[in-house]
Amino acid sequence: MPSPNASIPNAFRPQRPPKRYPPPRAAMEGELGLLLASFLEHLQVRRSANTVRAYGTDLSQLVTEVAAVSDLTPDRLRLWLRRSAPTPVTRARKLSSARAFVRYMRTVGAIDHDPTDVLEAPYKRKRLPKALSARQAQELLDQDAESRTPLRDRALLELMYSAGLRVSELVGIDLGDIDLTEMAVRVRGKGNKDRIALFGPTAAGSVSAYQAGERAASTEGNPLFTNSSGGRLTTRTVQNVIKRWAIRVGLPPTISPHTLRHSFATHLLDGGADLKTVQQLLGHESLATTQIYTHVSVERLRQAVATAHPRSTGSKPD
Repeated sequence: MPSPNASIPNAFRPQRPPKRYPPPRAAMEGELGLLLASFLEHLQVRRSANTVRAYGTDLSQLVTEVAAVSDLTPDRLRLWLRRSAPTPVTRARKLSSARAFVRYMRTVGAIDHDPTDVLEAPYKRKRLPKALSARQAQELLDQDAESRTPLRDRALLELMYSAGLRVSELVGIDLGDIDLTEMAVRVRGKGNKDRIALFGPTAAGSVSAYQAGERAASTEGNPLFTNSSGGRLTTRTVQNVIKRWAIRVGLPPTISPHTLRHSFATHLLDGGADLKTVQQLLGHESLATTQIYTHVSVERLRQAVATAHPRSTGSKPD
């Protein structure tokens, strides 16, 4: 199968310069606080704004409790994790942030050892991503839209599901990024890395109808998806749109933008797409990240056997 980037027009090739964001407000006083400010500045060059903010939020809590590098001991780190991270998932994330910070401090010569070495990451149960069935996806997208902006709402849902976009990628699309003829869109993914995402004719038709019928003139930049005032749509608005559409057809209100992305990947694998292709389409750096969707597909097969096979259901032939 050809690479998904094989026939992309040259207009999509240039890379946009990465945007720079100020670090989140944090406790930047003291020796450790100044090092944190330097670390966040260092991250801005290679990481997304959301990632920098997440590191800043986690580590500002640490430097509030520990002011000096010499006080950064395993015991102090354990105490910080117990106080600030109530769940294993949160503890694992904050420990990962602390380890990255310590690596940076060792690189710049601020510390000569790693106090996180003796800390064990908490056990995290692997959660399989939740995906809609093909029938549920059809019910969600084929309903009669009941909102003040039905064309926009349908277009964003169709594009997310058809291209497997993250919600941050969706709201970051500018008009110049999308080519409805080639059915391709340039998006900025994790780590400020651009990629080309492909979508189908149904999504292209929905986006075209939205542009012709509902898109408000933009007031800042040139976003594809706008609110009624012409501003760039927020991720929260997209989440609320999906929730409303899900509830109207009897689907759980917990369905999120990422559910559509999970469904995109799972349905491709169910349809016979190979794992490497799905990895490229999702924009995953590592194939291991994509492999979790193979477990989802196997689980769906198990469920089908459990509900349909006579030796699984306990039914007897007539």
